[in-house]
Amino acid sequence: MGLVHVVGVSKQLPKYSRETSDIIPFIDLWLSGHDDRFRRKVVKIFEGAGVDRRYGIMDIEEVFTATSFEEKNNIYTREIKLLGEQVLQKALDQAEWSAKSLDYIITVSCTGIMIPSLDAYLVNSLGLRQDIVRLPVTEMGCAAGISGLIYATNFLKSNPGKRAAVIAVESPTATFQLNDFSMANMVSAAIFGDGAACVLLSSEKEMQGPKIIGEEMYHFKDATHLMGFDLTNTGLKMILDPAVPEVIAERFPEIVHPFLKRFDSNIDKVDHLIFHPGGKKIVQTVEELFGKLGKNIDDTREVLRDYGNMSSVTVLYVLERFLQKEIAEGEQGMLLSFGPGFSAQRILLEW
Repeated sequence: MGLVHVVGVSKQLPKYSRETSDIIPFIDLWLSGHDDRFRRKVVKIFEGAGVDRRYGIMDIEEVFTATSFEEKNNIYTREIKLLGEQVLQKALDQAEWSAKSLDYIITVSCTGIMIPSLDAYLVNSLGLRQDIVRLPVTEMGCAAGISGLIYATNFLKSNPGKRAAVIAVESPTATFQLNDFSMANMVSAAIFGDGAACVLLSSEKEMQGPKIIGEEMYHFKDATHLMGFDLTNTGLKMILDPAVPEVIAERFPEIVHPFLKRFDSNIDKVDHLIFHPGGKKIVQTVEELFGKLGKNIDDTREVLRDYGNMSSVTVLYVLERFLQKEIAEGEQGMLLSFGPGFSAQRILLEW
């Protein structure tokens, strides 16, 4: 089996952005028909979400305009193609790879529906090879960024001398439900933002970048109700169980320790934690658990603050920060994210 290296990560943000303080007046207006107590509670959720700024594929006035699922999804497909193209081109330029040198393309998104999937459009717009192997990853939510990396690693391990691109593009903004006043919709609106990322991986010899020494998924039993979307006439309606942080805390030891042990490692050997910022509560829960093990997830908290939770994209923004650091040879990092299913995805890296 060949070695797989993470060659680089690029990120691309949509054109619109707002600070959370700019969003509050829109929340007040949106909830003007509700009692003051409820309105104040929602504003508090936004102010306490740990997100200072977020980016979007549409301006805020458009987000708070009642439109059909079809109209929102049309904006999603138009902007997703653009962001996907920009972020893949940026990654290829940074690595000095030609588009024709890619053997595998994996696209990741769960916040809209398009068939053919994004990868088909990228074959045309970037002039990828006609025999490129493509895989769209949908319906895996926040965990899918790491899922895409796991699939790419499996392709590359069994095919030495090849190259892969994983492109994640998400717009939770396009799923915002104007007539859903549930806490799940409020919390998701308070934490989510839009963005795109591309990771390049290679199984060529002499390639630079941390190598993947282990990757694994973990599926919770009977937990499909915890997270996901209901497909309604107005679009994708968020399902977010408040018990998620508690469920993670409960299973945390069996998610982390056996995985590391399988790859001849342990938590003491892991210097860098590349954790997906699901939301403030999940970050606090995991921070506490890792804190007891003498580790920090500062980069995770900073990505949440600067961009919000961009679903599958977010953990790749955290990874990008680590690739920009001066990390000593032999040091290890663990990628970890949680998503619908309910599942945990993990990757062990070594510099």
